[in-house]
Amino acid sequence: MLSVSKKLLNIVKWIFFGVVAGVLVGAVSSLFAILIVKATGFRAEHPNILFALPLAGLFIIFMYHRTGVPQPKGTNLVLTAIHEGSRLPVVMAPLIFVSSVITHLFGGSAGREGAALQIGGSLGNTIGRILHFKGEDRRQVIMCGMSASFSALFGTPLAAAVLPMEISTVGILYYSALVPCAIASLTAHFMAKAMHVSEASTKITSVPGFTVRNAFITLGLSIAASMVSILFCVAMHKTKSLLGTYFKNAYLRIVVSGCLIILMTLLVGSQTYNGTGSQIIAACITDPKVSLPLFAFLLKILFTAVTLSGGYQGGEIVPSLFIGATFGVAFATITHVNMPLAAAIGMTCVFCGVTNCPLAALLISFEMFGFEAAPYFLMAVAITYTFSGNFGIYHTQKIYFSKYEPSIVDRYTH
Repeated sequence: MLSVSKKLLNIVKWIFFGVVAGVLVGAVSSLFAILIVKATGFRAEHPNILFALPLAGLFIIFMYHRTGVPQPKGTNLVLTAIHEGSRLPVVMAPLIFVSSVITHLFGGSAGREGAALQIGGSLGNTIGRILHFKGEDRRQVIMCGMSASFSALFGTPLAAAVLPMEISTVGILYYSALVPCAIASLTAHFMAKAMHVSEASTKITSVPGFTVRNAFITLGLSIAASMVSILFCVAMHKTKSLLGTYFKNAYLRIVVSGCLIILMTLLVGSQTYNGTGSQIIAACITDPKVSLPLFAFLLKILFTAVTLSGGYQGGEIVPSLFIGATFGVAFATITHVNMPLAAAIGMTCVFCGVTNCPLAALLISFEMFGFEAAPYFLMAVAITYTFSGNFGIYHTQKIYFSKYEPSIVDRYTH
């Protein structure tokens, strides 16, 4: 049992690490966010750059092969490192940094927050090595870096503090990491503000009262969005398996993927589904008259699955928000309910469904949309967490405690 002095030293140690990680990882992640925005803006001004996507893909694969990472495992590797307390390669952070910017610049459909978890986990692990942290602390230094990076990129420090503790093993929260994750998240948030990184906050202007009728509508939307989250997870895994089966060569696979993205973009007639789609997400919340096809969420699922399964890099979280928002708009269009609120609920549900992180999903909804719609988000998260089953976007995520009864299942997600 630790003495009082050792406990105090341990707390001081983790506060110090949280500040260091928050400053360093926050600065790198803020730069990453700025470059993603610039890459997106450049592509908007020069849309024909999309036709170079296959060539950009070849460079990404070449870069990974030259650095000894022929099969990048992304966030799945980070989650494995948390489970096993293993090290993450130092080269992981610069690789995902550069390859994600390239993917966004040339029109791949991907996010940035999933990449942030990789950047943060790798950098946190590296800082821990430099500061000579012992092996048993490795899980916490990785989670600490993840909190810092997610906070800097997404502008939601509350959710960022909790997400890494919640995401690796469903049903378990690593509370021992709360102090460093919270300190790192808040410090990184300050860094992002200092570097003028825009936040993801989009307040809902008008929230109807939480009546019995609206509760039943929320129930229906949440169940439907749960099915959408399952569809996204299955599409990601099946597309990866399909492309891997028919195109075993990584160079050929990413060229085929890039060509498919170009073809689909031409068929759609716009680049609405390329990149992060952040402007569409914002429009779903702020513009009650936003006009999108009812199947927009299906197109984003397809674009994202082809992009990331082919070998392009980026995150899955912002695409999940796009999918949820556009599904919410489709639901509102059909049922004639409050569109911005339906979009916000859809975003929260799909995020919760693909990550299996109900607490982080709830905090993100509060930070992005305000507390006025709290009863809606609470119900939506609870329903989605249950109805989404054992599916997940990350196949190395573990379901430790059952979602349906007080028992241990200890299995990986579908």
